[in-house]
Amino acid sequence: MTDDDAVARHYTKGDLAQRIMEAVHAVVPDMAHVTPRDLAPVDEFHIGGVKATETFTAKLGLRPGMTVLDVGSGIGGTARFVADAHDCLVTGIDLTPEFCAVATMLSAATGLSDVTEFHDGSAMTMPFHDGQFDAAMTLHVAMNIEDKAGLYREVARVLKPGAVFGIYDVMAGPEGGDLDFPVPWSATPATSYLATPDAMHALLADAGFTIEQEDDRRDFAIAFFDGLKKTAADGPPPLGLHLLMGADFKQKVGNMVANIAAGRCAPREMICRKT
Repeated sequence: MTDDDAVARHYTKGDLAQRIMEAVHAVVPDMAHVTPRDLAPVDEFHIGGVKATETFTAKLGLRPGMTVLDVGSGIGGTARFVADAHDCLVTGIDLTPEFCAVATMLSAATGLSDVTEFHDGSAMTMPFHDGQFDAAMTLHVAMNIEDKAGLYREVARVLKPGAVFGIYDVMAGPEGGDLDFPVPWSATPATSYLATPDAMHALLADAGFTIEQEDDRRDFAIAFFDGLKKTAADGPPPLGLHLLMGADFKQKVGNMVANIAAGRCAPREMICRKT
């Protein structure tokens, strides 16, 4: 089995569309007017959810009409947020076909099908033209990718000169050491590849990017996971990240709290420019 197969299997649930729509029906009073905000508890699958998305995308300098690539778009929450809040045209690509199908369904439910589209495929060989996009972003994706040099070269290929590239990923922490597994992106160390910030600096420079801003989001993450841990203890709400994480949701959340608190990993933002 390749890494791609293993990663796709980790995220695939088989009945995700049905489970999400049943949960949406339980919490949204008017299904004829579903908004991205209604879906935010489940479709922003990264540390901090929609609050992190707001903070992160505000740093990208997006303007109405820009074409934006979301690499590792999941079920499309960030793509829909950017399309709705920033008036951009967003294209997502994700390795998991089920995620792309659910993303397409949820964009239709929120009336955003005309400004978002989703492709299933590898971020290492994207089906896009050279210099196609005005901006790109990736949120909690590179942890599953060993060949980060290839990933960032491919992102650079499809961006226009001077385009912004925003990264919000979990990176290796200052204390190092082995992670406690499972974590949200991997059940075992076999498909978990964390880079240090220093390694990221070199990888991005080699791919032709200049880092313009960098922010450590460790404290923000600790507060977020403390909240999720309390949710897990009390029993999850109908609509939430437990639908994506599966039956071991509590264990994944507990391990992430421990890993971040121990300095073994932490989320970090890097805002880059293609030179």
